[in-house]
Amino acid sequence: MAASDPRPQALGAAGFGITIARLIAGHLGTHAAMAGMRLAAPLEALRQGRSVFVVGMLIALFAVAAMLMSLWAGRWADRVGYHRPVRLAVALTVMAGVIAAASTFLPGDAAFAALCAAAALAGAGANMGSITIQRSAGLLSRDATERVRTFSWLGMAPSFANVIGPVMAGFVIDAAGFRSAYALLAVLPLAGWLVARRVPEVSGRHRTAADVSGASAWRLLNDTPGLRRLLVVNWLLSSCWDVHTFAVPILGHQRDFSASTIGLVLGAFTMSVTLVRLVLPLFAHRIREVPTLRLAMLGTALVFAAYPFAYAPWTMGACAILLGITLGVVQPMIMSSLHQMAPEHRHGEAIALRSMAINAAGALMPLIFGAAGAWLGVSLIFWVSAAAVGAGQWVARGLTVDRLQPTG
Repeated sequence: MAASDPRPQALGAAGFGITIARLIAGHLGTHAAMAGMRLAAPLEALRQGRSVFVVGMLIALFAVAAMLMSLWAGRWADRVGYHRPVRLAVALTVMAGVIAAASTFLPGDAAFAALCAAAALAGAGANMGSITIQRSAGLLSRDATERVRTFSWLGMAPSFANVIGPVMAGFVIDAAGFRSAYALLAVLPLAGWLVARRVPEVSGRHRTAADVSGASAWRLLNDTPGLRRLLVVNWLLSSCWDVHTFAVPILGHQRDFSASTIGLVLGAFTMSVTLVRLVLPLFAHRIREVPTLRLAMLGTALVFAAYPFAYAPWTMGACAILLGITLGVVQPMIMSSLHQMAPEHRHGEAIALRSMAINAAGALMPLIFGAAGAWLGVSLIFWVSAAAVGAGQWVARGLTVDRLQPTG
């Protein structure tokens, strides 16, 4: 193995596959807990009689703490590596489930305040785990094609998590109530950690004090051609996940769907994403980034325009599957590109910048969606989002393959 190969020295082809599987398990545990809470907490708030706007504020909290902690988490992972950030991520997510379960013993506003705290902790923990795991996965991969394959496999973790978390939470809520659902969600991060704790530390160069001196996120953006444009495209497409996660429970609630039915619709979306990412590695060497991004934006706009006309559970499920196809192909190419563009000792920071942009939208958009849904109806949320992502193609049009290459 070449000296410049960032894989641990004892890690061969078989070990690489096992390590990626362990990273997937760790990602799955924290993200499933967060995804389940993103279904359960808004439904509980709605059943308490909270307004759509207040529910939007609750959902925004999943992203607020994640956004505020992203840059620190990325730089910390660049300095200390994998294990310490992952342990903290698991602890935060478990604490979120425990606080949410405890909230069911509290009255009125106190219960809602506890739910808000749990939402912030779950968002922060899942995001810290994601940044750390993605950084390690990128350093373990040897070239661009392998990175696309690696991030396709790793991308199945949040996809499965968004199936396991909401579907499991929905069925447990219907069968045993919210308290049992939160308690079960608190166990999932621990289960993932039991596997992920055995991931070997990547031997790539960590960030030093000399690297930190004079370095800034703004300088990283200025020194990396195309990164800002890539982040805008990623933000537009990623905000569609927030739209879907926010609007589908409200749309289903308005149409008197059960919690398990709403969970199955969300699960259909993420299962579609998972299947796309399962197939994508077979064609990783043939896929071109820019045409893929532009097709994804067009397809997403069309599906969002049609969503409000889906009145039956099966038609909503069909829209969810189509949306999963259009969005499922995006993340692996973007993550591979980020790892190519950023210096090795700043991979965590580059991922954190992407996470900050996504979570800023996740914090702001639910407030906007909540106000729009309260005043003008949830259908408008889908149509405005369709127009925005369709109009955003001009950004993708200026994104070229040359700009996705590392700078000297």
